[in-house]
Amino acid sequence: MLSFIVPAHNEERWIGKCLASIRTAMGKVGESYEVIVVDDASTDSTLQIAQEMGVRTLRVEHRKISAVRNAGACAARSEVFFFVDADTQVNERAVTAALTALRAGVAGGGCVPELDGSIPLWGRIIHFMACVMGRLIRLVGGCFLFCSREAYSATGGFSESLYAGEDIAFVQALKKVGRFVVLKPTVVTSARKLEVAGPWEVLGLMVRIAIRGPHYDSEWVRDILYGRRAEDCRKPDQAA
Repeated sequence: MLSFIVPAHNEERWIGKCLASIRTAMGKVGESYEVIVVDDASTDSTLQIAQEMGVRTLRVEHRKISAVRNAGACAARSEVFFFVDADTQVNERAVTAALTALRAGVAGGGCVPELDGSIPLWGRIIHFMACVMGRLIRLVGGCFLFCSREAYSATGGFSESLYAGEDIAFVQALKKVGRFVVLKPTVVTSARKLEVAGPWEVLGLMVRIAIRGPHYDSEWVRDILYGRRAEDCRKPDQAA
């Protein structure tokens, strides 16, 4: 069985699409699986949507995504973990490629994402550069990561000392216990951060990550990543 672990905080706009994509992909893959939505102190209908879609749910009050991911891993029943952000849509190609890689002996891996929605030109340029670099240095963010339970345990999981950069730290830890791959297939994730941050802020964030690695956290970074939720002011899209 495969375990899909979905951390979520106020994700009513996206969670339905995420869960529907997992269901569709696994219907084609044809292997048994579970989905665990770890709801982290949501005040919207995130938890209700997940429950209505028939997945396992876990309610926590961490307000720290590293701890939320770890809580999902602790509750998981399988030997294979997929960590999928609530604003990300997976597909059969990515899941199948991940399983092939794991069965060939890799410790874990991830995908570079395509961005959902209308993207400004500067955003497309920065995204293209980030994807090329990510494939070259085998480093991806946390929207779609996978690993074996054994590799997860060997790393100690996501560092709960980090509010941001925990995904980069986890990838670095996986590389120390085995081979890490960046898959050819992509997944789709929201471009919402481009809606609330300008080009110089995004470039500044990338430079900060390049210089400091996973230890790039600051109040300014948290404001970009978590503080400006433009979608909170919109009507939720709960389509599945």
